[in-house]
Amino acid sequence: MIITIPLIIIMCLVFVLVFLFVKTIDRRKWLTLLVSLALTPLVYFYAVYPMINIFSNYHHQKYFSSELWKEKPSLRYELADDMLDSEILIGMTKHDVEVQLGTYEWLSWDDEKKAHDHNRWNYSLGIEPGAFNTEKECIEIVFKNDNVVSITPYKEAIKFDAED
Repeated sequence: MIITIPLIIIMCLVFVLVFLFVKTIDRRKWLTLLVSLALTPLVYFYAVYPMINIFSNYHHQKYFSSELWKEKPSLRYELADDMLDSEILIGMTKHDVEVQLGTYEWLSWDDEKKAHDHNRWNYSLGIEPGAFNTEKECIEIVFKNDNVVSITPYKEAIKFDAED
């Protein structure tokens, strides 16, 4: 565990709350202090820390890897930020993108042609962990003259099989 400023602040806050609670049970300060010191790590690691993880949407970031992208599609959101920041795909041909990312998952719809646009490939990045997350992450890769010109991230509502 890495000791950081937020960890120290939260631990102090938990200690104060536990101390105030234990103080209502017994008025002896030495006993209250001793019980509070013993209970603070337990309360933090079994109550506060899990709640922080449930309600925050923090996730690990990984460097882009073609093998990881293909092997673990549900964790692509961890690779996407590095791929977008480094612009590794910009300028690649359709064949090169297909080698790196695999076959596109779906094509964007072109209203003018009333057909799928073969120059707009879409990939799902998966669902970021979090308690109130109702959208999945996706990216759209746009080609012009058979080369990637832009990569646009977007979110799409999660639809389950039971929903119509």
